[in-house]
Amino acid sequence: MSDEPIRVLFVCVENSNRSQMAQAFARIHGGDRVGAFSAGSRPSGKVNPKAVAAMAELGYDLTQHTSKSLQEVPQAGYAATVTMGCGDACPFIAAERRVDWQIPDPREMGPEEFRGVRDFVSQKVRELLNELGVEVGER
Repeated sequence: MSDEPIRVLFVCVENSNRSQMAQAFARIHGGDRVGAFSAGSRPSGKVNPKAVAAMAELGYDLTQHTSKSLQEVPQAGYAATVTMGCGDACPFIAAERRVDWQIPDPREMGPEEFRGVRDFVSQKVRELLNELGVEVGER
């Protein structure tokens, strides 16, 4: 196995909720074994305060993230690119593997529903990292 971290890209429409949390969970669960990126097909320009609050509950500071476009992330070299329910709005990004997770946009959800989406994203990221051969942390 290479000493280089595997690279994964998480894409949703606004890059303000789902993909931001997925990027955070890839860092949490994969540590330095993963190079995690996120982007949006039509980025909002901000990370949703609800996502910041939901991740803060787990001890992760999402305020350090920025909402960015697909043009602002590397265009190749990914072990996996994961789209999150944005369908045709997500263009092709070169990756060894392309996965689509149908995850509802939690933007308008209340706190409990939002946490449910957050926890589902965490579970999906853990599963993906395991499939990619990354030893996943306990957290």
